[in-house]
Amino acid sequence: MAPSIEAQKSKKRKRIPGGKGDAVDASKLKKKPKQPIKAPSSRAPPSGKPFEKKSEIPAKNAQLSKREMRQLAKERTEARKKKRKPHYTLEQELASLWEKMRRRNIAKDERAKLVTEALQKMKGKVPEIASSHVSSRVLQTCVKYCSEGERDAVYEELRPHFLTLSCNTYAVHLVTKMLENGHVVYSLFNVLAASKTQLTSLLSLLHGNVASLLRHTVGSVVVEQAYQIGNAAQKREILMELYSTEFQLFKDLANMKETRLVDIISKLGLKKLSVLRHMTSVLQPILEKGIVDHSIIHKALVEYLSIADKLSAEDVVKQLSGSLLVRMIHTKDGSRIGLLCVKHGGAKERKKILKGMKGHIGKIAHDHYGSLVLLSILSTVDDTKLVTKVVIRELQPILKELVLNKTEKEVHHGDDKPAKCADNDSGNNEDSKDDVKLAAIEENESVEDIDLVEGGKKDPFVRRQELLIKSGLAETLIDTCIEMAEELLMSNFGKEVLYEVATGGVDGILRPSLDEKLTTLYETVAALVAQPKSDASEHILENFHSSRTLRKLVLDCSTFALVLWEKALEGKAETWTQGHSSKVISAFVESSDPKVRELTKSELQPLLDSGVLKIHEAKAVEK
Repeated sequence: MAPSIEAQKSKKRKRIPGGKGDAVDASKLKKKPKQPIKAPSSRAPPSGKPFEKKSEIPAKNAQLSKREMRQLAKERTEARKKKRKPHYTLEQELASLWEKMRRRNIAKDERAKLVTEALQKMKGKVPEIASSHVSSRVLQTCVKYCSEGERDAVYEELRPHFLTLSCNTYAVHLVTKMLENGHVVYSLFNVLAASKTQLTSLLSLLHGNVASLLRHTVGSVVVEQAYQIGNAAQKREILMELYSTEFQLFKDLANMKETRLVDIISKLGLKKLSVLRHMTSVLQPILEKGIVDHSIIHKALVEYLSIADKLSAEDVVKQLSGSLLVRMIHTKDGSRIGLLCVKHGGAKERKKILKGMKGHIGKIAHDHYGSLVLLSILSTVDDTKLVTKVVIRELQPILKELVLNKTEKEVHHGDDKPAKCADNDSGNNEDSKDDVKLAAIEENESVEDIDLVEGGKKDPFVRRQELLIKSGLAETLIDTCIEMAEELLMSNFGKEVLYEVATGGVDGILRPSLDEKLTTLYETVAALVAQPKSDASEHILENFHSSRTLRKLVLDCSTFALVLWEKALEGKAETWTQGHSSKVISAFVESSDPKVRELTKSELQPLLDSGVLKIHEAKAVEK
């Protein structure tokens, strides 16, 4: 008969951990009673005093108070840090000095003593100190407040390690951190290089290393800083290293007046394909890593596109379309690239650009160069539903703060003549005359020649109706003008927005669907004009900006002229025949609308005959 299950269980063998593998009967095993943990015979020293010998450190399971355990853990941490960091004690001393020297209410003499003491402690160890998370800040403060001689000593010690420090996360701040001294802002780059010789010496250290540093997230910041502070020749020398290996090997080749890559290739007889291949190998890793925030990279990309073939140019456009482009359009060259991406990109690329701008439209609209890219989108992209969802919806809540902004003025009537706005904004800059073209896509095309109005396949008037009227932007804009009429009329930039809205836009796009709103705007302006003169504040007719805007409205919009005369000026014209206000009154006589002239003739003709009211001589001869 088979043994029972209980009998089988009792006969099971159990292997003893750590044994030689011999099996024993589990029932014969006896558990040993637990022994109480005893504290070591030598008690720990009183709390607050360090354990100087290993024998004095209590066991891990010793019965210690919470305070003693915290003290023990602190001392063990300190011991580990001392082993790991060779200058740990020095860093602690420097941190103590830094807490004193960085205070605002400290005397200059006392701070100078603390700085000198800190620099003495750091002598011979400056490169290591500059690379430390804590002590690098101490060194920055010392360089900011130290004497010229002390600064020269720091410079001499850092110079051999310049390239290594440029790629260090903490030391890079010592090279690029901006310091404010009175009303002049200096970069630490300039502070360290007290003389032109030292600055030239630092810039010479970058020679041959520009491309490799630009591929480094931290090192690229140093190259950008050097590019910004250098003069024209130094900027050209740094930039040319990205064009060809010849410029890295032979420094004298960079000493020329030509700035455009096309002219440099022509003068030196370089092979265009070789330059293109080298620039591709330099720029491609930079784009893959997303290091596109620096102006030197924007300039290099612009020059690259000026010689690129169709396939290479399309690759760059596709790669930049999206969130990368948003980080570039704040500079002049970056906005050029943005214009080219919008114009030459396909529907997919434009969609990516718009999605990348989502959440940043307000900031872009405020930016001088970014607003030009926004203009091109409003004038080019046929997908008005997506533009309304991304752009218009973000502009509507902030219209009140944007209508007084210079760049927003261009965005409001950018659908009419955006290319003209682009020319006006960049006309003062010499580099704006440079040809920036995608050679294989369109020959001899510059940014200034890009036609932003006819960029899409959709009819421009239909596009404008969908963006302005159907989206509700126009109605919101008129309401904003009604609410801020006086402030806009007296503003140098806001007056242009009010003028465009009051005249109904180009081709009368706001009429007839918003005629009632426009009439309310006219009555609001007329109510401001009807207010009596006051010594406490300037009247709207006597203001320089508002008087000229009102004059233009009277001449160009007869409906507004009739409302203004009937609601505000009828019977009061003689009061406003002197100063800036006389320009508004004379505009009624000069109006091309016979209804306006006929309505005002009975009151204004006697003023003209008596010489109280005068009009421009050219206008008088014409009449």
